[in-house]
Amino acid sequence: ARKAMTLPDPDRLNLIFAALADPTRRRVLSMLLEDDMAVSDVAHPFEMSLAAISKHLTVLAAAGLIRQERRGRITWCMLDPDGMRRASVWMQGFGQFDPVDLDDFERFLKAEMKEWTEE
Repeated sequence: ARKAMTLPDPDRLNLIFAALADPTRRRVLSMLLEDDMAVSDVAHPFEMSLAAISKHLTVLAAAGLIRQERRGRITWCMLDPDGMRRASVWMQGFGQFDPVDLDDFERFLKAEMKEWTEE
């Protein structure tokens, strides 16, 4: 039996959409589609400090889009698909949107990442 998803509260939605509004955070999400990553590996392709990337990761975690887990001395980041599902459920409520196809979303994020790296 499939578990019914409850509609997210407005504050959670605000956090999700605010997190997705930033191109750096979208790029981080697209990187995490490939695999879990250590914070230092997430920071590597960006021309910003580890502290700045950590702030972006904090926003993504607060929105429920990623989870962070300490393994020894290393903090790992991984996608949390439930956050994206919350946004999808909200958009589906308008009846104008089909359910988010995560494969399509992955292609979108990869295209965004490619565009970002070409700038």
